[in-house]
Amino acid sequence: MLHGSCEEFNASGQLTFKGNYLNNMRIGVCQFFLEFGGTLFGRVNKFGKLSGNNIVYAYPDNKTFLKGQFEDGELVCAYPAVYSGVGDEFNPFSYKTIKGKKITKDVSTSFVISKSPLDEDIFESSRVEVKQSSNKNAGEGLFSCVHAQPGEVMSFYDGVRLTHKEVDERDWLYNDNTISLDQEVVIDVPKPWNDLKFYKASLGHKANHSFKPNCMYDRFNHPRFGKIKCIRTISFVQPGDELFVEYGYDHLKLDTDAPLWYQKALVEHLNNKDKKV
Repeated sequence: MLHGSCEEFNASGQLTFKGNYLNNMRIGVCQFFLEFGGTLFGRVNKFGKLSGNNIVYAYPDNKTFLKGQFEDGELVCAYPAVYSGVGDEFNPFSYKTIKGKKITKDVSTSFVISKSPLDEDIFESSRVEVKQSSNKNAGEGLFSCVHAQPGEVMSFYDGVRLTHKEVDERDWLYNDNTISLDQEVVIDVPKPWNDLKFYKASLGHKANHSFKPNCMYDRFNHPRFGKIKCIRTISFVQPGDELFVEYGYDHLKLDTDAPLWYQKALVEHLNNKDKKV
């Protein structure tokens, strides 16, 4: 039976929980460390669940916060918040909400990309911006606004949710902004939402491909968007650096599993490698 101060870890050794137990029940202020980044903390209810109106979500930088109502760890509604400078940093009452738009759960469907498609994510908008890409063959690109070390989350990749069957059966012309979320779901940012005039709730789809990337795609559980993909650094970046990812098409199935532009880029990349040998 658990009793007293406790830390819990998953099978990979990652810290997942820190708090107190009384007779095998979580009590008081507890911290929940999310698998792919971010932390939830607040006072659990009588059932040991993180539910209430004074729950804080800390983004992966531990500098950007939301405070508001959560039910069993799921966002209901919250506002941007800041640490007051007084009290324990993992005490939700040490945080105060600030002026900003109310944020509610906003998980996309196959038809609706967002209830608030022009409401930017407060964490993402502080870390990246969209500008003309340095790649002459691309349009817009995603650029860092901060110094970041390897392993840091930079941007989020949300969109409408389609099945793999739907995506596989259509022409590559319509798959410019698709990314596999899991074995069942593909995230897509189709027209007109690929235009910032219509959608900027997440910006990960603006990152361009490179065979020498400084970022990678990873999973993320976002308080507003739910399960999505994110862009995470794999090397040091500084303000002004363009963020690139390797799209990762199957090189054994290029004729069917990759668009023509990628096939041409791969040939050019391999030819350049041969010249350097």
